[in-house]
Amino acid sequence: MRYVKTRTALLIGCLLQVYAAQAGKLSIVIDDVGYRPHEENAVLQMPTAISVAVLPNAPHARLMATRAHSQGREVLIHMPMAPLSKQPLERDTLQPSMSSDEIQRIIRNAVNNVPYAVGMNNHMGSAMTSSLPGMQKVMQALESYRLYFLDSMTIGSSQATRAAAGTGVKVIKRRVFLDDTANEADIRRQFNRAVELARRNGSAIAIGHPRPATVKVLQQMLPSLPADIVLVKPSALLNEPQGNGGGSYVPPPVKPQKPQPKNPFSGGIKQCKVKPPKEKANAGTALGVIADSIATSPPVTFIKRHWQHWTQTKPQT
Repeated sequence: MRYVKTRTALLIGCLLQVYAAQAGKLSIVIDDVGYRPHEENAVLQMPTAISVAVLPNAPHARLMATRAHSQGREVLIHMPMAPLSKQPLERDTLQPSMSSDEIQRIIRNAVNNVPYAVGMNNHMGSAMTSSLPGMQKVMQALESYRLYFLDSMTIGSSQATRAAAGTGVKVIKRRVFLDDTANEADIRRQFNRAVELARRNGSAIAIGHPRPATVKVLQQMLPSLPADIVLVKPSALLNEPQGNGGGSYVPPPVKPQKPQPKNPFSGGIKQCKVKPPKEKANAGTALGVIADSIATSPPVTFIKRHWQHWTQTKPQT
């Protein structure tokens, strides 16, 4: 009986490894944390792969960062950065014109105010992130704290990736904003778009906010996440290809086939048709097909949905 159980456990482990390798990775980050304890506590009831980005000068910044970290949740600093538009700014908003010393001071205070942070993303910031000299100062400051940078892509001409060149700072990019509007139907559409991008490209990062409509949609949709999508923390995507930022995916153009030259012997002369040899199956392709089949099979779907229950069930004595 023990041998059978061991073989079963090994088989389940192998199936789960195949599933993990094939699943689309979806990361969800909730911004603006530190101001709305009621909605933010609802976010903290969601799966721990859901990460939080905390505004460093928010009244509940330290409390929410500590609570999130105690759950094993990933914490980011939601750093205010100057936008191109004229609007009220948070205290210590990073500006392109600031000196390196001033930027280092602000980031040092942010690190102190948001304990356990492992990354940083920008709050607003279209003016700051589009400034290469300004972002170079930011990356130099982040390097000393070993923080990664999640580019919220509030502007398509962001210089964050270029600015990180030559530093140890890794940059990842937002692909979807969940709640540009407070309409629940719009948020659902954006959630489904994030799922489709994760499925198509292998991974995707979606950013939302602790608003009642967003919280409600996530509470409804996360339990029914498709079996081929797995929630991950942002740091799990640091080595994933980032594509071209937050824009929509554009498939490569299909090259038109060149017209074949007319066969001068296609008249009344009967040609001998040579039967081509059968192509040998490529081992890698065959394994890929098998892996795809296993990853989407009902047994793997069943195992994924019930694995946590199985592992928490005490063995019978």
